[in-house]
Amino acid sequence: MTKAITKTRVKSEPAQPVLDKKLSEALSERYLSYALSTIMSRSLPDARDGLKPVHRRLLFAMRELKLDPNLPPKKSARVVGDVIGKFHPHGDTAVYDALVRLAQDFSQRYPLIEGQGNFGNIDGDSAAAMRYTEARMTEVARLLLDGIDEDAVPFRATYDNSGIEPTVLPAAFPNLLANGSAGIAVGMATSIPPHNVSELCDAMHHMIAHPNVTIDKLVGFIPGPDFPTGGVLVESRASIAESYRTGHGSFRLRAKWEKEDLKQGMWQIVVTEVPYQVQKSRLIEKIAELLSVKKLPLLDDIRDESADDVRLILVPKNRNVDPAVLMESLFRQSELEIKFSLNLNVLDKEGTPQVLDLRSVLQMYLDHRQDVLVRCSSYRLAQIEARLETLAGYLIAYLNLDKVIKIIRTQDEPKPILMKTFGLTDNQAEAILNMRLRSLRKLEEMQIKGEQKELAGKQAELKKLLKNEDVRWQAIDKEIGELKQKFGKSTKLGARRTEIAEAPVIIDVPMEAVIERENVTIVLSDKGWVRAMRGHGLSKDSIKYKEGDEEKFVLEAETTDKILLFAGNGRFYTLGADKLPGGRGLGEPVRLMIDLPNDADIVGMIKYQPNQKFIVASSDGHGFIVKVEDVLAQTKNGKQVLNVSGKAKALVLALAGGNHIAVIGTNRKLLLFPASQLPEMTRGRGVILQKYKDGTLSDIKSFNLKDGLTWRSGERERTEADIRAWLGERAQAGRLPPNGFAKSNRF
Repeated sequence: MTKAITKTRVKSEPAQPVLDKKLSEALSERYLSYALSTIMSRSLPDARDGLKPVHRRLLFAMRELKLDPNLPPKKSARVVGDVIGKFHPHGDTAVYDALVRLAQDFSQRYPLIEGQGNFGNIDGDSAAAMRYTEARMTEVARLLLDGIDEDAVPFRATYDNSGIEPTVLPAAFPNLLANGSAGIAVGMATSIPPHNVSELCDAMHHMIAHPNVTIDKLVGFIPGPDFPTGGVLVESRASIAESYRTGHGSFRLRAKWEKEDLKQGMWQIVVTEVPYQVQKSRLIEKIAELLSVKKLPLLDDIRDESADDVRLILVPKNRNVDPAVLMESLFRQSELEIKFSLNLNVLDKEGTPQVLDLRSVLQMYLDHRQDVLVRCSSYRLAQIEARLETLAGYLIAYLNLDKVIKIIRTQDEPKPILMKTFGLTDNQAEAILNMRLRSLRKLEEMQIKGEQKELAGKQAELKKLLKNEDVRWQAIDKEIGELKQKFGKSTKLGARRTEIAEAPVIIDVPMEAVIERENVTIVLSDKGWVRAMRGHGLSKDSIKYKEGDEEKFVLEAETTDKILLFAGNGRFYTLGADKLPGGRGLGEPVRLMIDLPNDADIVGMIKYQPNQKFIVASSDGHGFIVKVEDVLAQTKNGKQVLNVSGKAKALVLALAGGNHIAVIGTNRKLLLFPASQLPEMTRGRGVILQKYKDGTLSDIKSFNLKDGLTWRSGERERTEADIRAWLGERAQAGRLPPNGFAKSNRF
């Protein structure tokens, strides 16, 4: 028996129309849509409530789940499920991470969520899975939602049109500056540190009384951020004021430490607070790494004795170490000191991103509170007017109770009869008809009139508030006063944690405090491989090179020295001797450490010493004298000193100091002239040192005339005392050198 095979035809979807559009235009439109979505719906906070959409949806979902501060918590998984199912169509991991951060007292200055269970710690350990933890709102979150049932803010449809969600929260708490925010969008970012609410209240109170207040005056109330992990703010007041004035800047934050005396004159340093967002375990690992590579010779050991509080022990090498110098070396090399950036980039009322100053941010919050006050007051006024209307109907019913009951009992449609007989409105008649029989006994004229009188008083107050802006500002000022009382500096949560200190005096930390001093021999090969070999006085046989490579420069120095490299493009580069690869191998290409073009080679290498002067010269015979301070480079890109063009290249780097200068060319012509004829410059092409008909510059030397001219020929060193025949003026051609001068035409 054969089984019949039936084929089901799949109904094909109608073809989508083909858009005749350039690829660049299509990509531009789609990327713009993505960028706007990232800016407005993900990364930047709203200036009014200081929240991003995911945080706003979290709090609103928790309110719908009745997770108020005075009610039992629920599983975090329940909260996350409601958020991603109703409001936020994204991954559960991202939502739970946001929930966890809002509950961490070391991340949030004023936590919005109270968590039960493992919510991570300052060491960087992650929270437990959402099925194990529980959460509910804090009093701060309740304040952010306060008034949301009274039409305080506009709502919009959720992503699937199955419900509604607030576009912004009422925010009876200045969350943007109080808790700060951070985010990276497309082409822009935001970074706002947390602040002390009591100080924000003082500033806003002053702004209400003096609308044209200056930033400098506001900084008197808000001296700087207040981080949840404490620390010491060591930024100058002028710098803080400038950051708040422009909306851009940074705040220098240090760990809090103290010296703890031990027995027999010994001591140790105890770190009790670490900078904001620095993971304690990572900080310890970094310092331990610095110890292992001998970058902290003043420090002997680090221990972590932390329990619920932070307690890091720093043990010095010996009792003679200066604690301030030791800490300064640690501040410079570890995250015991950070710079927290300020970028007040937020979304305004219209959803437009912009960078604001401190005053504008506070004013946006105050204006939002006024909008909320107007909306809530209008809502309450409408509720009172509806209740007064109902009470007036109740009073008529009370005075005509028997007649009302008769109409209801005898009439099929009592509502229109009641309205016509007693002049009732539709709402009044409906209220009377909906009244239960047991409520009839409560209808007493005095009670109704008493409630009417009370509501009439509230009605008058609300109308006055809605008509008079000054009255509204007084109400907002009163709210701010109550907020300050609730989160004042005398309370545990409101007390300032970050200490405000003067900008630190610059301590001259010797290189020995950062780098262990050690003798090294720096070797640079002809093909540009560099290394630092331990010790001095190394024999040439002990220095090995790659096949086909050979010695170019060998320089004895110490690990604390700076090494200056002069390249054929006329640029100087600076390298720390301690950062060069060790001498066990063959080194590393110097081009990996500096931005040296492929067509340029290193032509000079010398150790930095203060107050030195150099002669720099190009192959076409131009040069000048330059101070060592003018050639130090701060970046890998180096510093341009000698300008070269065409076929000419930088060729010679020589120490200056003698009263005469000797120049020799590839044409074997030697010229000696006074050093006073060579100018001192910071940058340029220089002047002509020697004229060449057929040839280029070969070498330069600075010397004292009375000592004669010395040069090296092979392994021997020779000196010519009678050199009058070669003396001349700068830019002359010169003459053949003395007999026995090196055939390499180099000194």
